[in-house]
Amino acid sequence: MTDVVVPQRLRSGDRVAVVAPSGPVDASRLDAGVVHLRSWGLEVDVMPSVLAGHERFKYLAADDKARAEDLRNAWLDPRYAAVFCARGGYGVQRLLEYVDVDELVAVPKWFVGFSDITALHEPLNARGLVTVHGPMAAAVEQLDTDAGRERLRALLFEPETVTDLLAQAGARTVVDGVAEGLLRGGNLALLAASIGTPTYAPPVGVVVLEEVNEEAYQADRLLTQLLRAGWFEQVTGLVIGDFSKGGEGLDDTIRERLEPLDVPTVEGAAIGHEALNLAVPLGLPVRLDATAGSLIPSGLAGS
Repeated sequence: MTDVVVPQRLRSGDRVAVVAPSGPVDASRLDAGVVHLRSWGLEVDVMPSVLAGHERFKYLAADDKARAEDLRNAWLDPRYAAVFCARGGYGVQRLLEYVDVDELVAVPKWFVGFSDITALHEPLNARGLVTVHGPMAAAVEQLDTDAGRERLRALLFEPETVTDLLAQAGARTVVDGVAEGLLRGGNLALLAASIGTPTYAPPVGVVVLEEVNEEAYQADRLLTQLLRAGWFEQVTGLVIGDFSKGGEGLDDTIRERLEPLDVPTVEGAAIGHEALNLAVPLGLPVRLDATAGSLIPSGLAGS
């Protein structure tokens, strides 16, 4: 089993970098988010391609190689203690061929993002690096939410204070029981899209899932793809986060697909695209008590 590596906690005065591995970034939203990061005492540098735009494809923040180069430069630069993604959208899959994940893991530092960023979390976590699934630098609504902002700050600066990842999450029991293992997962569509690719890494342990803008039949298709691929074979527990802006019958579809796994499961956790997005450390050992609605991390205090 791969050793788990927890990056060093952040401290006031640390310098961090903002990258845009996915979609285009609104400058005013980024400016507002950076204010929050600086309020924690961080020095914040925005990498060159974040606001560059793509000449041909407006749904990308910049050219694939430019986005990959920014990610690599920020990560390997010893001045930066952490790398924050500006936003999700779409695009990480396109730059993975230009990223040496082993090179990044060899220089452990905090990496923050969610949604499309799942395509980077997956191979990083598979190699043992703990990363943060949580609010991004331009996620103004999420950073404006006191509880969500404080969870992210605490995970990065005072990890020993985060004793229950589902505290304030509003999670509801679906299947009773207790499960242990490494916390993995993220965005459902990105996890399904990685099947058959070089970065495909099925989880062993507890899985968190979130999604946005998927109708019931679309979520059904994605979950069925993962089920048929054997993706859940070594999953010990499930944390179903927000499936935002979904269509009628979505919750029932998710239950119908996942309840037969008969593993401890909670649903409705405030993890995903809503204003309250509670950050969680992917790749870390956790204990899910689905009956009590708790998710207890192990190994954060020593970071």
